[in-house]
Amino acid sequence: MSNNTNTEQLGTEKVSKLLLRYTIPAIISTVAIILYNVTDTIFVGRAVGTIGIGALTVALPLMNILTAFAAIVGVGALSLISIKMGKGDKEAADFTLGNAMVLSIILGILLQTVGLVFLDKILFLFGASIDTIDHARIYMKIILYGSIISQVHMTLNSILRGAGYPVKSMRLMIVSVIANIILDALFIFGFKWGVAGAAWATVIAQLIAVIFEILHFCNKKYALRFRCNIYRLRPNIIKGIIQIGISPFFINISTSIMVIFINNALKNNGGDLYIAAYGIVNRITLVLFFIVFGINMGMQPIVGYNYGAGKFDRIKQVLRICIFSATIITTIGFLLCMIIPTQLVRAFTTDESLIQVTTHALRIFTLAFPVIGFQMIVSNLFQSMKMPHKSIFLSISRQLLFLIPLLYLLPSIWGVDGVWISIPVADVISTIIAAILLYMQMKKLKGSSLNTSE
Repeated sequence: MSNNTNTEQLGTEKVSKLLLRYTIPAIISTVAIILYNVTDTIFVGRAVGTIGIGALTVALPLMNILTAFAAIVGVGALSLISIKMGKGDKEAADFTLGNAMVLSIILGILLQTVGLVFLDKILFLFGASIDTIDHARIYMKIILYGSIISQVHMTLNSILRGAGYPVKSMRLMIVSVIANIILDALFIFGFKWGVAGAAWATVIAQLIAVIFEILHFCNKKYALRFRCNIYRLRPNIIKGIIQIGISPFFINISTSIMVIFINNALKNNGGDLYIAAYGIVNRITLVLFFIVFGINMGMQPIVGYNYGAGKFDRIKQVLRICIFSATIITTIGFLLCMIIPTQLVRAFTTDESLIQVTTHALRIFTLAFPVIGFQMIVSNLFQSMKMPHKSIFLSISRQLLFLIPLLYLLPSIWGVDGVWISIPVADVISTIIAAILLYMQMKKLKGSSLNTSE
């Protein structure tokens, strides 16, 4: 099937069928992404122990920052390519691919340089202690050495979906995750490399995916591919990528800042044991979050194409189906965390003290899960329709605007439990705001008329 046929179906095929075809591969891909961290944490928890999990948790904000910069280019290029193809502007789509590739390499070099120079200061700021700094430093040095690989991988994999190849994107993510699991076992348990083994496994697994992604875009049978004249940076394309990608960038940066504040609140009110507990809670909940992220990723090219083509009734259909699906998923996640939290936690550690603390935290942390899926879908809708200011506001309100004051207020009342309680309270408030913004926007979606000036 040609690339043009793939993209044209975004505007003609039945919406429910399209969503299945795009979201299922995207969900598998996003779960595969988080399995990098989950697998690393499970293996490190078993081989190194609580301190190892704590070190990975301290490194998590920096990992999120790397992902944030990849999201600028990857998500921005994905949506821009979908919009350009929806308008029939093939040349602009080609240049977006080339510019995205160059930008991802530049970002990889800059992030590696800055990260390595200031690594210790960054890790202590992010909640490291004397006990966890050595492991965190070892892990992040290797990850930063591979930052060019990770930036290119996340960019090209995103563009694959936007170009109409969600299944291939999914397959490459699965290959990468399987490689990561095998290499984790070999490096951590076979070679006894500890956290260094986890880091090298991640970098090598991503390199394998990058090789196949580059081969795809070098293949002349695809309409969207690497060409000799598409790498010169064009200000209008860079601006378009950044305008769309800035929203997921701030979402990831907000996540990093949120984790930093949570880590430090736990460090001040509990210590390394509680930071390790948060690391496990974070991995468990991220699996559930990333399923919804998969729905978001699947809907992005559909919304982007139909927005560019002016087919606004189809956008409404996408929204209804995605909100319903996300709510079902997050509600199931909530029930699992309420009913079998201990079983979920035991996958990561055999430390009974850590299991007890983490089980208690997980139940509190996920209290607002039934409503959070709605907020995530609404935020992504605004992003996909080139309304990044609303998407950014929703992310910041949930992860910063409400959470940070709560992290100072509630622990002063309930101690470490106040840290855990802060998260669902912030989630509920931000969901109410998302509902208000969506209601206001839906009033503008009447028939085939949509106010695109926002």
